[in-house]
Amino acid sequence: MTRYLVERTFPDGLAIPTDEGGAKALLNVVDGNAGHGVTWVHSYVSPDRTSTYCVYDGPDPESIRMAAETNGLPVDKITEVRVLDPYFYH
Repeated sequence: MTRYLVERTFPDGLAIPTDEGGAKALLNVVDGNAGHGVTWVHSYVSPDRTSTYCVYDGPDPESIRMAAETNGLPVDKITEVRVLDPYFYH
């Protein structure tokens, strides 16, 4: 499976409640991704919560876009990435 970095912008800020409703919302994203063969690995969120940088595994960028559309999420940029481990050479 190929790994991608997905950049998103949320002009009004990303608001995910830290309660059962938030947990359900995130599980809905996971389920929506699965229908496209996409796995959400993890995300980084900017301090002002207007930008996210999400790591996904999936078959191709189009699958990532389709999963985002299913989940009602914006996509600014999708970049194929590989791991560079700073300890690999030690």
